[in-house]
Amino acid sequence: MKALIAPMAPRRSQVAVLMAAALLSACSLAPDYEPPTAPAAAPVFKEQLTQNDGNWQLAQPSDAAPRGAWWEVFGDPALNDLQARLSTASQDLRAAVARYEQVRAQAGQSRSTLFPTIGASAAMTRQQTSENAPAAAGAGVIFDNHSASLGLSWEIDLFGRLRNTVAAANRRVEASAGDLAALNLSLQAQLASNYFQLRGADATIGLLQESVEAFERAADLVKHRYEGGIAAATDVAQSESQVESTRAQLAAVRLQRAQFEHAIAVLVGEPASSFTLTPAPFSGQLPVLDPGLPSTLLQRRPDIAAAERAVAAANAEIGVAKAAWFPVFSFSATGGYQAVESHDWFDAPSRFWSIGPSMTAPVIDGGARSAINRRARAAYDEAVAGYRQAVLVAYQEVEDNLAALNHLQEEATRSEAASQAAQRSVFHANKRYAAGVADYLEVATTQTNALTLQRSALDARVRRVVAGVDLVRATGGGWTRDQLERAGGGSGALAKAEGP
Repeated sequence: MKALIAPMAPRRSQVAVLMAAALLSACSLAPDYEPPTAPAAAPVFKEQLTQNDGNWQLAQPSDAAPRGAWWEVFGDPALNDLQARLSTASQDLRAAVARYEQVRAQAGQSRSTLFPTIGASAAMTRQQTSENAPAAAGAGVIFDNHSASLGLSWEIDLFGRLRNTVAAANRRVEASAGDLAALNLSLQAQLASNYFQLRGADATIGLLQESVEAFERAADLVKHRYEGGIAAATDVAQSESQVESTRAQLAAVRLQRAQFEHAIAVLVGEPASSFTLTPAPFSGQLPVLDPGLPSTLLQRRPDIAAAERAVAAANAEIGVAKAAWFPVFSFSATGGYQAVESHDWFDAPSRFWSIGPSMTAPVIDGGARSAINRRARAAYDEAVAGYRQAVLVAYQEVEDNLAALNHLQEEATRSEAASQAAQRSVFHANKRYAAGVADYLEVATTQTNALTLQRSALDARVRRVVAGVDLVRATGGGWTRDQLERAGGGSGALAKAEGP
C-alpha cells in the first residue's frame, strides 16, 4: 500500500531553526514565584491564654485521633450516619465536584497546546470555474478534485507563553480542589451545627413539656382553692396565663426544631417532607479540641491553600502577559496527494508537501499589550490581597470560637447555679402560698424565672457545642497541607496538577 505522505527533505537551515527553538524553549518570562507573606500573628492564639472553668482544656495533637472524619469525636452514631449521607448525596457537593472536574478539563486542554497538532483531511469534489473570474478563458471549466493530506502544526514556545498558561491552569486546579475541600468542610460543619441545635431543641421541648404539666397541676390546684373560697380570681387568671404562655414557647421551639430538621434534609439530599429524625437527648459533651498554633493554621485550612494557589496562578499569568510583547514562532508541515482523476489519486506524481517555520508579531496594537500587562499585575495584587484577607479572617474565626468556648462555659456554669437557686425560690414560694402568706403572683414569677434560667443554661450548652464545631471548621478540620497535596482529587483533596 502506498504511503499517504511522501518523504520530505527539509533543509539544514530548517533543522537548525528547530534545534534553536528547542534550546530556547526553557525561557520563561514569569517572575520567580514566592508565596506571599501572611499577616504576622502572635505565637499562640490570644484566647488560649484565658483561664477556663469546667472541662475545656487545650490538648496536644494525637496521631490516633480521627483527622478527616472529625465529627466522630462527638461519639454520636446518628451524626456519623448523617455525615456519611452528606458525602454521597449533597447536591452542593456534587456541583462543587463538577466545577473541579471542569477546571481539570480546562487544564488538560491548556496542556495540549504544548504538543504538535496533527490533522487529516480528505475530499472528493466536482466543481466549475467562473467564466467571469480573472484570467478566465472562455466557458467555465468543469473538473473533479480528489485530495488527501496530513498536516502538522506546532507553536514553538520560545518565551514561555504556553508553559505559563499551563502552569496557571494547573494552579487553578489546585485552587479549585482547595475550594472543594473548604466547601466540603463547611457543609460538614453546617450539618453538625444544625444537628446539635436540633438536639438542643429536643431537650428544650422536653423541659417545656414538663413545665406545662407542672403548671397545669398548679393551675388545677389554684382553681380548686378558688372554688373553696381561699384563692382570688386573679390567682386563677395568673395560673392560666402561665400555662398558655409556656405552651406558646413550646410551639415556638417545635417550629425551630422542624426548621433544623428540614435544613438537615436538604444537606443530605432528601425532600424535607419525607425526612424525619427521631427525638433524642442532648448530651452536651464537648470533646477535647486543639486549635494548634497560628503558624500551623495557614497549613491546615483548605481555603487558605486555595487562596495561595490563586496567587501562584496570577504569577504565571504575568509571564503569559509579558510574552505578548514577543513574536510567536510556529512550525508547520503538510503533505498528501491531489489529483483530478481518481485513478491517479495516489500515484507518485500526485504528491505534494510543504514544510517550514513561520513568525507573527504585532507591530502596532493601540496599547493592547500594555493593558494586558497592567491587568495581569493588578490581578496578581488582587490575589495577594485576597490571600492575606483569608488569613486574617481565619485568625478571627479561631479567636472568635475560642472566646465563645471560654465564655460560654462560664455562662453555662453561672446559669446552672442561678437555675438551682431559682428552683429553691420556687419551693419556698409554693410553701408560702400554701400557708396563705403569699399570693400566686409570687409563685408564678419565681416559676417563670426558674424556667427562663433553665432554658438559658441549656442554650449556653448548645451554643458551646456549636462553637466547638465552628472551631473545628475554623482550624481546617484537621487537614494538613501535605494531606491535601498528596490526595488524588475529589472532596477534601487539594490535588497536584500535572505539568509546569
